Amino acid sequence: MQPSILAKRGSILLFIALILFYFYGLGHLPFVGPDEPRYARVAHEMFLRRDWITPTLGGYLWFEKPALLYWLVIAAYKLFGVSEWSARAAAAVCGLLTIAAVFWIGRRAERSETVEQRRAIGFWSALVAGTSGGLIAFSRAVSFDIVVTMTIAWALVFFFAAELEVDQKSRRRLLAGLYLAIGLSLLAKGLVGFIIPFGVIGAYYTLRGKAPARGLLLSAVWGIPLSLAVAAVWYGPMFWKHGILFFDEFIIKHHFERYATNKYHHPGPLYYYLVVLPILALPWSALLVDGMLQARKAFWKGSDDHVSRLQTFALAWILLPLVFFSFSSSKLPGYILPVLPAVALLAGSRLAQLHSVAKNNWTIITTGAFGLIGAIALLIFAGQSGKISIRAALIIAAISATAGVLALLLRRRGQAAAILIGTATFAIVVVALHSVAPGIFDAESSRRLIQVADERGYARAPLFGLHRDDRSPEFYAAGRVVYGEDHEPVMYDGIRQVVSESHQRRQTVLFLVPVSELDSLRRSESVQIDVIANNGRLAMVAVTPL
Repeated sequence: MQPSILAKRGSILLFIALILFYFYGLGHLPFVGPDEPRYARVAHEMFLRRDWITPTLGGYLWFEKPALLYWLVIAAYKLFGVSEWSARAAAAVCGLLTIAAVFWIGRRAERSETVEQRRAIGFWSALVAGTSGGLIAFSRAVSFDIVVTMTIAWALVFFFAAELEVDQKSRRRLLAGLYLAIGLSLLAKGLVGFIIPFGVIGAYYTLRGKAPARGLLLSAVWGIPLSLAVAAVWYGPMFWKHGILFFDEFIIKHHFERYATNKYHHPGPLYYYLVVLPILALPWSALLVDGMLQARKAFWKGSDDHVSRLQTFALAWILLPLVFFSFSSSKLPGYILPVLPAVALLAGSRLAQLHSVAKNNWTIITTGAFGLIGAIALLIFAGQSGKISIRAALIIAAISATAGVLALLLRRRGQAAAILIGTATFAIVVVALHSVAPGIFDAESSRRLIQVADERGYARAPLFGLHRDDRSPEFYAAGRVVYGEDHEPVMYDGIRQVVSESHQRRQTVLFLVPVSELDSLRRSESVQIDVIANNGRLAMVAVTPL
């Protein structure tokens, strides 16, 4: 069966599987980390106030990010109610739309080829994108990074489709899509949604050694105003209502200071993303390297067919953000997430060539070896750390090792091995979601502690922190978290402050206390201590003055 026919028959099944997988178990785990609970709560406060413009957290103005994610989460709250599943559904939709963009441009790049020549790049690129670890992880979290990844992906695929299009009317429509998507990118994450698309386009023409077409340059006359008009839906009212305060907080602090300084304490070496990108691309890291080598060969040969141009474009799409964010003083893994669609295109275009090869393929051998090495490493980690049950580790290791061995056996049938690896990735995530993640997430979230406290009759008690900065109460105990003058949750540094707070308020107060501090707190004589529950890291403690 020809690869193109296989892809046509498999595309529907692939997207059905991806939809089911991306929405599966979104509400199974609590919010964790500094961002998820806060973003979900900001959207909830806007939802309760019926205010689609001004973000607030704890009732205070909160100008860290623009509004597109909040709007998507609010829409999900309206449709499905307020829950973890609803908040994360927006991210899942963005992940699926990112995969759709990759699939669409891969298909369009092959239009110039005969049916016999077509290699189903769209199908294989979508498979790689949908099963890459980075896209899966961020599509299951309330995150701005997955939203801007989606909007930038559509901006760039609209551009490249226009680059290939010969009909002028169709080309103008595609360019309109480019500028609309850039406007949405500005709403998704600010100026980076403008810088990255135009930077990638510039890098693409630089790599090709050609100037942009006159029509593209002229389109900026009406296209950039179109992008700004889309963005003005939110930026206009924000500047009108909040003026210089918004400009200083959002533009100066969270754009320029975040990039140029380490104010927000996320440093990293210059090579940081050279390490992070292969991890985000797992299990397809070897195919990424192979795809980049193939793109380099096509570049040096000066090939000008659509697929070769797509490879050059994907290479520019990877290199520009990689360089740009490597020079940022603040570094987080999510910053480089918009590169993953290009990774999928390069890996998918290489995978599309592996329908039948006469010799062993090093990328499949390497990927299979990763599966075996990962299985062994997981068992060692589970045995030494105790953070993962041996039973869960054995199940995941068995899946990984089996996929690795079968991939090695199928090393001359690269596409069959790829389907096997993608299926194994799905299986590992589902098993981990039920057997590994609950314990890890419970230790990183205060959801269960707050639920137990509410059941014990402390549902109205104010909540403070001691030593540890935990953001999950801002969602799960909203309205009870006490904020200081800096509009941040109050977090004390010592036991005396805990005792003093309960006496000043003359009522029972709740504290999230490191488990290691419980003995010191129990020795306080002027308060009654009720240790309600703990998650191994933090304990929920009721402190009542005597």
